[in-house]
Amino acid sequence: MTGTSADDITWQQELDARGLLCPLPVLKARKRLQALGSGEVLRVLADDPAAVIDVPHFCAEAGHALLATAEEDGAQVYLIRKG
Repeated sequence: MTGTSADDITWQQELDARGLLCPLPVLKARKRLQALGSGEVLRVLADDPAAVIDVPHFCAEAGHALLATAEEDGAQVYLIRKG
């Protein structure tokens, strides 16, 4: 799956983590990022209120770049480039 969003950033994989509560969105993002190559982008959709803190913290700790955040259909969207 490939697409564009948040200022036309191209992403290679998408993770729909809507309906999952902390820490599941971050744990699933970590697993999905492991399968990606360095520099590839994962698009994560989450509606857990804690994700606005957890996702940026996870990216900083794991060495990934949080390229963009946005709102879409009541969910937060995160574009993460694998470090």
